[in-house]
Amino acid sequence: MEYKKDIEKIYHGDKLVASIIRPLNSKDGLSFLTDTEDYIQVGVWNYPKNTTLPAHYHKEFRRESFKTNEVVYVIKGEILCNLYTEDGDFIQSVTIREQELIVQFNDAHEYIIKEDSIVLETKNGPYFGPEKDRVRIETR
Repeated sequence: MEYKKDIEKIYHGDKLVASIIRPLNSKDGLSFLTDTEDYIQVGVWNYPKNTTLPAHYHKEFRRESFKTNEVVYVIKGEILCNLYTEDGDFIQSVTIREQELIVQFNDAHEYIIKEDSIVLETKNGPYFGPEKDRVRIETR
């Protein structure tokens, strides 16, 4: 079986477009697989039975984001994610398999459901709805 690392970053030039995260390949303990300045933070917990994570809450801080970032986690099935520039130029296609996720940081994306799939999507909020937040593009 081919080993795949826990994170695969996809760049267009020097701009991070997306990261594919494979939680089942994570190291023991807590691993944050996104950079601290990213609008979406993704951490993986890999702890043995009977581990206790101490009770805590998160402080209030003013956070400002200027664009919506999106996470798509394939619970079951397989999807193809085509990545494009905002002008519609093709960057790369990536297959996201069961129990993998992709974090979309920049540019545009398109999904093709390759087999019956259950997918969980999250994004930073507030989300203002597709009419205000999303721009459809012509792809090349």
